[in-house]
Amino acid sequence: MQISIWPSSERPWGEVRDDVVRADSLGWDGVWLADHFMPNAPVDDSAGRRGPYLEAWSCLGALAALTSNVRLGSLVSSVTYRHPAVLAAIACTVDEISTRPHGSGRVVLGIGAGWQENEHEAYGLTLGSLRERSDRLAEAATVLRSLLSDERTTFAGRFFQLDDAPNEPRPTGRPIPLLIAGKGELRTIPTAARLGDEWNAWASPETFAHKYRVLCDAAEAAGRDIRSMRCSTQAFVVFGDRPEVVESITSMGRPVVSGSDAQILDVLATYRSAGVDEFIVPDWLWDDATERAEHYHHFYEVTRPLHVEGGP
Repeated sequence: MQISIWPSSERPWGEVRDDVVRADSLGWDGVWLADHFMPNAPVDDSAGRRGPYLEAWSCLGALAALTSNVRLGSLVSSVTYRHPAVLAAIACTVDEISTRPHGSGRVVLGIGAGWQENEHEAYGLTLGSLRERSDRLAEAATVLRSLLSDERTTFAGRFFQLDDAPNEPRPTGRPIPLLIAGKGELRTIPTAARLGDEWNAWASPETFAHKYRVLCDAAEAAGRDIRSMRCSTQAFVVFGDRPEVVESITSMGRPVVSGSDAQILDVLATYRSAGVDEFIVPDWLWDDATERAEHYHHFYEVTRPLHVEGGP
C-alpha cells in the first residue's frame, strides 16, 4: 500500500512547500491538494476561517518543479470550476513540468461532481441538483478521457461541446491517470468504473469494503478488470489516546484512525485488505510546523511494514 500526504491549503505557501519537499525526500508516495477557492465556512464565520486559500493547480505546478518522486494530484477538481479542455491543458502542462529525466510525468487528475455550496454562491458558479451534478461529471469524465488520450476530441453534450479540439502538450511518457472521487452508488461509482483510472472516497475500512464491492460490480458491468484501477482513501490520523479529538472529527462525518502505533498499523492493514492501494493522510490537525514534521516522519516509519515502493 502506498502512503501519501494531503497538506492544508489554508497554510502559507512556504509551509506547504517545505512539507512537500520533506515528504518527497523522506519517501512518501504522493501529495494531494484540495481544489477550492475558499474554506467551507460561512461568510460571517466568527473564527475568521475565510482565507487565504492556496489555488491548487498553481501550487501543483510549483511542487512539480521542486520534487522528484511523489505523485502530484488534485483531490479533487470540481468539474463546475473549469471547462474540461482548460483543466486538461493545465494538468498536461503540470505533468510536463513534473517529468523526470528519461521518465514519465507524475500528475494525477482528480475530479468530482462538486459539493461546496458557499464557493459556488460566492463566485456565481452553477452547482445544480444532484442529478445535474452527476450528469455533468459523467460528461466531463468522457471529455477528459478523450483529451488525455486522443489527438483530437469531438463531443456534443448538454454541458460541454468540443469540435475537433486538440490538447497540447501531450502527456509525457504515459496518459495522465484520471481519478474520479465520490461514494454515490447509483451514478458516481459506475462513472468511475467506466471512465476512471483511479477511484477515491473518504471512508472507514468497513464503508470502503462495501463501496469497493460496488465498484467491482460496476467495473464488471462495464467490461473492465478491476485490477486495472487504483483505489485510494483518506482519514485523519490521531496518535495516542485523544478521545475528544476523535469525537470532534467523527461528529463532522469524517473517518479517523487513532491509537497506539500498533493499533494504527492494524487499521491500515484492514484498509489494505478492503482494497485500498493508497492511504492519504490529511495533515490539517497538525498546525505547528515542527509537530507536523515529526508526525510525517513518525507515521512513515510506523507504516513501513505496509509500504510498497512505486512511482506513477
